[in-house]
Amino acid sequence: MKIYTKKGDEGKTSLIGGTRVSKDDARIEAYGTIDELNSHVGLLRDQDIDAHHRKVLIEIEDRLFTIGSSLASDPETSRMKIPDLKEADVTFLENEIDRMDATLPGMKSFILPGGHATVSQCHIVRCICRRSERLVVHLSVATNGHVNPLIIQYLNRLSDYFFVLSRKLSAELHATEIPWQPRFGDEK
Repeated sequence: MKIYTKKGDEGKTSLIGGTRVSKDDARIEAYGTIDELNSHVGLLRDQDIDAHHRKVLIEIEDRLFTIGSSLASDPETSRMKIPDLKEADVTFLENEIDRMDATLPGMKSFILPGGHATVSQCHIVRCICRRSERLVVHLSVATNGHVNPLIIQYLNRLSDYFFVLSRKLSAELHATEIPWQPRFGDEK
């Protein structure tokens, strides 16, 4: 089987179920950004991080493939069995957030992203996750709710996970968290 089919050369692609849509369709934009997110999660997983974080990131990558499959399916014509996201997947993220957060100092202000290349990569992942969430919400509105609401909930929690993971990685890598110090118009 060849990797190229030439069927998309005119700007259309097929959803699972066979429906042809424009490559700028909200559904394509949503699952394409999930794919981008997943690739960046893989890059984060390839950093020098501990085995537990790596194991959790593999679980997240698997769930993102599940989400991508759901978003790539035409809800009206697809008869293909698609893997399901479960509430336990959201609970898994919440438990990981709580576990990490219990070991971190409290936050007194926003922090600037960065401090170490691995921490910066984690913040990039968090931002792409937030964009993915916005695009999935847009798709849900555009399709009158033909998106599993659990996907939106999972992505919302996932971006929280990446924020807390960035703080945990900062601590583990002995990176300095720099607090944001807002400057107002009357200050120099």
